[in-house]
Amino acid sequence: MSPWSRASLMASAALIILPGSAMAEGDHFRRLSTLPVFQNLPEGTDPAIQTVAEIVSATEDGMMLVYTDSPGEQIGFIDIADPAAPRPAGVLALEGEPTSVTVKGGHVFAAVNTSESFTDPSGHVAVIDPESRQIVARCDVGGQPDSIAASPDGAYLAVVIENERDEELNEGVIPQMPPGGLAILDLGADGLPADCDAPRMVDMTGLASVAGDDPEPEFVDINEDNLAIVTLQENNHLTLVDLATGEVTDHFPAGSASLEAIDIEDDGIVRGNGSLQDVPREPDAVAWLDETRFVTANEGDYEGGSRGFTIFDRTGEALYDSGALMEHIGMRHGHYPEGRADNKGVEPEGVEFGRFGDQGLFFVNSERGNFVAVFEDTGGEPEFVDFLPTAIGPEGVLAIPERNLFVVATEEDSAEDGFRATVSLYARDAAGPSFPAVVSEDDPATGAPIGWGALSALAADPEDPAIVWAASDSVYASSRIYRMDVSAVPARITDYVELTKDGERAAYDLEGIALRQGGGFWAVSEGAPEDGLPNLLLAVAEDGAVEQEIALPESVAAGARKHGFEGVASWIEDGTERVVVAFQREWDGDPEGQAKLGFYAPETDEWIFARYPLEAPSSANGGWVGLSEITHLGGRRFALIERDNQPGPHGAFKVVTAISLDGVTPAPAGGDLPLVEKTIVADLLPAMREGSGWISDKPEGLTVTADGRMLVVIDNDGVDDSTGETQLLRLGAVDELVN
Repeated sequence: MSPWSRASLMASAALIILPGSAMAEGDHFRRLSTLPVFQNLPEGTDPAIQTVAEIVSATEDGMMLVYTDSPGEQIGFIDIADPAAPRPAGVLALEGEPTSVTVKGGHVFAAVNTSESFTDPSGHVAVIDPESRQIVARCDVGGQPDSIAASPDGAYLAVVIENERDEELNEGVIPQMPPGGLAILDLGADGLPADCDAPRMVDMTGLASVAGDDPEPEFVDINEDNLAIVTLQENNHLTLVDLATGEVTDHFPAGSASLEAIDIEDDGIVRGNGSLQDVPREPDAVAWLDETRFVTANEGDYEGGSRGFTIFDRTGEALYDSGALMEHIGMRHGHYPEGRADNKGVEPEGVEFGRFGDQGLFFVNSERGNFVAVFEDTGGEPEFVDFLPTAIGPEGVLAIPERNLFVVATEEDSAEDGFRATVSLYARDAAGPSFPAVVSEDDPATGAPIGWGALSALAADPEDPAIVWAASDSVYASSRIYRMDVSAVPARITDYVELTKDGERAAYDLEGIALRQGGGFWAVSEGAPEDGLPNLLLAVAEDGAVEQEIALPESVAAGARKHGFEGVASWIEDGTERVVVAFQREWDGDPEGQAKLGFYAPETDEWIFARYPLEAPSSANGGWVGLSEITHLGGRRFALIERDNQPGPHGAFKVVTAISLDGVTPAPAGGDLPLVEKTIVADLLPAMREGSGWISDKPEGLTVTADGRMLVVIDNDGVDDSTGETQLLRLGAVDELVN
């Protein structure tokens, strides 16, 4: 049976968790914009300096965002009068590290950590006039502040005093003195703290059964009754405080949860074949849903973290626990952080609630999976509404219902590694889900979604226009080729084959696949000369067994550099199967700006070659340009992806080109090689920018379906120093692109 005629093994067992489709127009979010916050740095500042966006708030008219930048010891401002085109509005230096920020009564309140050490914590609340950008007061809170919240009526400011532990001391186990607590500032009619010099302090010692003499409160939220809910993350405890009296009115343990069909091994393979029992929730963020219920994000710290969220009532009863849901959402959408499988998984950290029209929605972010899951609060089991991809390390989440907006701030930033901290805005004005582009069905072997990511190659079924095969690269320790149904949006991964060699699971760096005559696949594995790994053309059976590893001639392989095999295509010429392999960049002996195309004849085991002219880099950030894929267009014509290696705003050249071998005679290595002529047929950047997110540098897979539609997939790098977002670009009819 050929791979392209094989029926899905998953069809009867699959259950896809997708946003509900029976919702009125405007009930889904779409991303409007993504602003890298390095663009908010003062003129003359090195743009490569680390600058982050951690916690985010907004002025009460919803027109200006304020975010904390801990490494820069400053807060930043962003004008969102036009949320589709946010404008940097400058930064304000603080005398210490901002840990949280909120806006109320016409003032910005920033919690500022000035601690000299873990044992000598200190900090204050900086009160800022957002118009003049002047600090009008500093209120000492007697310790290291973390979360800060203003009451809805503007009467109180609650400041969590964490006095965090030293993770290097005693392996981070608490107690570690001094203990934390809660500071309350009373706000006057002018919106300023009336007791700035003497905030009311709430003692939280003696409450938790876990290190009760060392409470380490983490997050606070306040309801309409001026009742504060405070999480004690490391203590796995929850505390209610009446802000008017400053009294603890109730407290209770956060409890534990059990999870089934999840990934608990950091083994380089995303698979839900493990379970966890009675894991302490250790909640981080918390948000009130109404006056009697609240939801926690159970990130965990040093003892637990149940990888999900829980809805509690004011008595401490857990009304709903998400169990493995957040883990499965990450796996299903290709956003699972495999490197964290054995330690807190997707790590839900932030949670926010907002009432949009007649719907109460809450938002749970995954710090390690780089996404926000949106749920409708139904009063019972929540309904999953939207999956929102983010930049790396989403931390701050903010609902602005009065403007129909949602905001995410991300804190991971490294210019050297090609990713920056951002603030993204989403509008709830879409008739249907804007994300994802690809999801997976359930794996009957585990009951969990098929784990996937790092899609680096595509190959279409030549007979069924609905079916495309995709491969993942060396991000994972097991090479897979996935069967994907592209007949609808999102595309669905319905099945996969795992590559094996001599009966054992195989790990290659798959960068291209094509279908073989008679069944099975051609695949290419990119080599790593520095590690002694060769570039290989693989003949793969339909069940994934590697039947042959085909190396380059020694004279060619000796010139290998880092950027090797990046695509493969096959075709029939004169009744015989032929294979072509694209090299990403120049190797030793190649002329500057020319990459090789290698042509392999399976019946004679011979290689011949031609050259491909690469574009010169055009990004202001420099970098290089190379090939990422090749696919057959019919006859002697081929399409290729040619792109630079620049992400985000630096990306300048990412295109599909077409070549023909008519009049071209490839030759053996060692002599003069012919140079093909190329034509640019599609600019990928406009399509990549349509999602208004952080632009990846890696369009990697290209194919043409049986009914003539051109598809391109963007490699998400498996959420490894990457946003994790997979784009599947549907470019239209190939006949309209390539004449």
